[in-house]
Amino acid sequence: IRIKNMIRNGSHVVEEEDKGESSSSSHSPEKRKRVIRVWCDGCYDMVHYGHSNQLRQAKAMGDYLVVGVHTDEEIAKHKGPPVFTQAERYKMIRAIKWVDEIVEGAPYVTTLETLDKYNCDFCVHGDDITLTVDGKDTYDEVKRMGRYRECKRTQGVSTTDLVGRMLLLTKSHHSNVDNAAYQLHTDNFGKGPKGHSPWTGVSQFLQTSQKIIQFASGKEPQPGDTIIYVAGAFDLFHIGHVDFLKTVHKQAEKPYVIVGLHFDQVCFIKTNAHKLFTRFYRPLHPRYVSEVVIGAPYAVGKDLLDHFKVALVCHGKTEVFPDTDGTDPYAEPKKRGIFRILDSGNNLTSDDIMQRIIENRLQFEARNQKKEAKEMAIIEALKHKDDSLKTETALTNN
Repeated sequence: IRIKNMIRNGSHVVEEEDKGESSSSSHSPEKRKRVIRVWCDGCYDMVHYGHSNQLRQAKAMGDYLVVGVHTDEEIAKHKGPPVFTQAERYKMIRAIKWVDEIVEGAPYVTTLETLDKYNCDFCVHGDDITLTVDGKDTYDEVKRMGRYRECKRTQGVSTTDLVGRMLLLTKSHHSNVDNAAYQLHTDNFGKGPKGHSPWTGVSQFLQTSQKIIQFASGKEPQPGDTIIYVAGAFDLFHIGHVDFLKTVHKQAEKPYVIVGLHFDQVCFIKTNAHKLFTRFYRPLHPRYVSEVVIGAPYAVGKDLLDHFKVALVCHGKTEVFPDTDGTDPYAEPKKRGIFRILDSGNNLTSDDIMQRIIENRLQFEARNQKKEAKEMAIIEALKHKDDSLKTETALTNN
């Protein structure tokens, strides 16, 4: 069987031909097209831009993306306690627009049996290494059997990094991240006596226009669409935000949901949010969002409503803080009769998540240090292997 990959409307189509057929029969109606099914798996704890970017890249390698999510028990065994429960993590992955199907309780070690069970052609993972509790590569079997593809890992962001940043903030009681104490902790986090893992630690995420384009839907509002506007900081994007956006999406038969994302300065003033995360990309990955306004004004005024032709403005059950001049930021939509308070049924907040980290600080610190140590051991082993190969090649050439 000869397989050809073709790109059609952004999807891969596989054409299968019998090698022994004549050229005329190769163009016969019997030629079949087959959907390429791709497998991804992971913890997907504190889902961030790196997770979403991996799933976006994986979906681009095929037609149908199946994502396996590990249980709390499996994660605790191999890595340490997760921040979010498995139910929360299942719901978060279901909401990502590139995911077609999820498998709850996927095994931590990826095997051919799992790929075959879900009819997946191959699995996709980033170019970092995922290890079991005993230090073995979780993708060893599928790599050896040629059922593994690699995508580029997103530099500058990781769950370990985010948990580490929050642990540092708990030490300084949620103070401004620009202070000297925070910076000192940041400089030391993720660094051990043997060096610094490229996959772990606090690092700088560089935002580019290309990244935004890759995440954007590119879809314009269509005739008959209801333009719905919501706004916020969306700092530490979590399942509470997802449930709210899903509720917003249900407010119209043909919704076009626009999320206004406030600048960091506005977030500090209004909500004491922290400049920690790649907030620009947070609202871009849920399937319920059509467009994001970067640097949206805090007050939802006449110009914004008219420009986007907004028919409905929604806000959750959280407190609405007045603008700097003491006025109601939703005064204009209320005046027009298009303001609506929604109850998503999920009361989880960023403060609740911070509290989880604080209450389990020692466990999370141990988790981060354990992960760093395993990664450094692998790096040292790979370096030693590379040095041995270079020495062997030099001796052979001589």
